[in-house]
Amino acid sequence: MKGKIIKSTGSWYQVLETETGRIFEARIRGKFKLIKTRLTNPLAVGDFVEFQLEQDDVAWITKIEPRKNYLIRKSVNLSKEAHIIASNIDLACFIFTLKHPETSLGFLDRFLACCEAYNIKPLILFNKMDVLSEEESEIVKDIEFLYNEIGYQTLEISSYSKLNLDDLVDILKDKTSVFFGHSGCGKSTLVNAMQPNLNLRTSEISDTHLKGKHTTTFAQMHFWDFGGNVIDTPGVREFAMIDIEKEEVQHYFPEIFKKREECKYHNCMHVNEPKCAVLESLETGEIQPTRYSTYVKLMDEAEENSHNK
Repeated sequence: MKGKIIKSTGSWYQVLETETGRIFEARIRGKFKLIKTRLTNPLAVGDFVEFQLEQDDVAWITKIEPRKNYLIRKSVNLSKEAHIIASNIDLACFIFTLKHPETSLGFLDRFLACCEAYNIKPLILFNKMDVLSEEESEIVKDIEFLYNEIGYQTLEISSYSKLNLDDLVDILKDKTSVFFGHSGCGKSTLVNAMQPNLNLRTSEISDTHLKGKHTTTFAQMHFWDFGGNVIDTPGVREFAMIDIEKEEVQHYFPEIFKKREECKYHNCMHVNEPKCAVLESLETGEIQPTRYSTYVKLMDEAEENSHNK
């Protein structure tokens, strides 16, 4: 029998059978060949699998189909291990909030680099626009302009005022999408606004730290009435890029990769080399300092990871 993982709680999974649409509680049988790193989860929501049914209607997963793509985060307690958040994604939506909680550009840039690395189309959603002052709205528009210039699609939204939610429905229709962002950025509230009958749990922002409380504790796929589905994920603090070489990192920053052709040396790493077009573009403001800073950090991490293998 064949199906798709629609919920993962760690040891148990829910599998949606392809032919009948029936949902089975499932467990893993046998060992799975994993990508060459230590993963805390062998299966993820979005995976296509083969399974067998036992007499008590418990499904035993026997095989995982090759993944089209996947997104990974660092494991919470184990720095050298990673956790697959979701797989086989058509569109990854990053929910950016200027405040309540504040999203850093570095966090956004890591997400975009991961999308580039694992071949996933990203969409930046600027959420909670209804709570921003005129000055704060201008800040968002400036950020939006920067990312549009690089080539990324963006949309300003609000779950409460319903700003541009019809446009978002058109974008998400018939796709497998996934919502990412810090805890408290409004992922579950957004899902509820687009399909109220799902009634996902939401929480207020913690006043003490202005950070969200975790309400989604495991990944789960929800199906839109308008077609397609969304994978709701726990709040992610840091994305991981695994099995990436230091020299590859520039491939995942389109504006840096484009400029490399103008560098004096073909193997330029854009750090301190003479006549580096990227460093010159950094000086002129053509490349943003926040983007460049994340690029350097990801190179350092890639180098560190290669030493720890």
